[in-house]
Amino acid sequence: MTAPFEWTPDARELADLELLLSGAYHPLTGFMGPADAHSVDEHGTLADGTPWPAPVTLALPGDHPAAPGDRITLRDPEGAPLAVLTVTERSGDLAAGPVEALGAPEHGPFARLRRTPAEVREELAGREVLAVTMRGPLDDLTEIEATAGELGAAVLLLPLAFGEGGPAVVRAALRARDRLTEGTGGTGGTVKGVSVAVVPLAPREDHAVDLELRERVAEAYGAAEHLAGPEPVTLPGPPHRRGLVVFFTGLSGSGKSTVARGLRDALLERGSRTVTYLDGDVVRHLLSAGLGFSREDRDLNIRRIGFVAAEAARHGGLAICAPIAPYAATRDEVRAMVEAVGADFLLVHVATPLAECERRDRKGLYAKARAGLIPEFTGISAPYEEPDDADLVVDTTAVTVEQAVRTVLDPLVQGGWVR
Repeated sequence: MTAPFEWTPDARELADLELLLSGAYHPLTGFMGPADAHSVDEHGTLADGTPWPAPVTLALPGDHPAAPGDRITLRDPEGAPLAVLTVTERSGDLAAGPVEALGAPEHGPFARLRRTPAEVREELAGREVLAVTMRGPLDDLTEIEATAGELGAAVLLLPLAFGEGGPAVVRAALRARDRLTEGTGGTGGTVKGVSVAVVPLAPREDHAVDLELRERVAEAYGAAEHLAGPEPVTLPGPPHRRGLVVFFTGLSGSGKSTVARGLRDALLERGSRTVTYLDGDVVRHLLSAGLGFSREDRDLNIRRIGFVAAEAARHGGLAICAPIAPYAATRDEVRAMVEAVGADFLLVHVATPLAECERRDRKGLYAKARAGLIPEFTGISAPYEEPDDADLVVDTTAVTVEQAVRTVLDPLVQGGWVR
């Protein structure tokens, strides 16, 4: 049964939720809090004395109304209910308490391999198990074969599939399974069976903590011995192959749309990148039709633009956005969306002064705003928070469109994003 309050956790929290519900985090049964029964003290120990390497927490925004005793339905990004959290403690932005499943989560690629510890332990019952956790390929299987042979153990490959690289890690595990089964791992020996179970364990920044969490998960899956696969070597692709979002922000009339369109045209003429153009006015008529100009609607409009831009950049495209985007926090959200998919983000502040924007007033908007006919107009009756983190600053007061476009295009060429 769903609960009166609801929340959609972030990607790491959703991964932790799945591990809590599956039993992979045994004996944890819920999210931690400083005074909760599942909490970690300063020595890294659960309240029942069990050592635990890392916090497993859920953050709520400060204005979320849930309090101790309340129940919160936790949903996935598409709105499907996954579990109910019974809040036992609310400390700052952390909500602690046990979770109970509402149904099996839906998975994408390799859903058949998303197996619980109980299912795997049943499959491998009666056998010693060597678990191998992996975040990247296993090129050399010699140690795995030798250890499994010494123990007389079955091998359980646990690809820690989290984020965009998850499917690649699972494919690497299946290749390793086939090589181990065929005895082509390096020693020519054979192992007593090979199984694969996908585990959505998000990496922790501290390598020692990450390794200890992997140990605990391996134990939950019935491992008598655990080997941690080597960390993947990640080399970013050349800039011209990476996704990029060029995000223009500035007052109405600053020239940001004109410069953004000029940049789009210059890139299309070069033909070296796939370009997606998201102008603020155009988006308002389509993607954000029906939204007003309150703070909430403005933020939602920018988030929608950011989401589309990030999706284009996810696949190596170049997206150009030209909304007003008056609030720094929402611009930061867009930057985070883009960087989360492995793409680059360039913030361009079109810093044409308000007086010049009013002088131009091509659409007559400032005059209407001054007359009180347009409420919450940015720069007049609503704030514009000038960015202090802009990668480029352009003032179009005394430059031609071509010069302004060149000011943005040249760094893209010099940085390698555009050939």
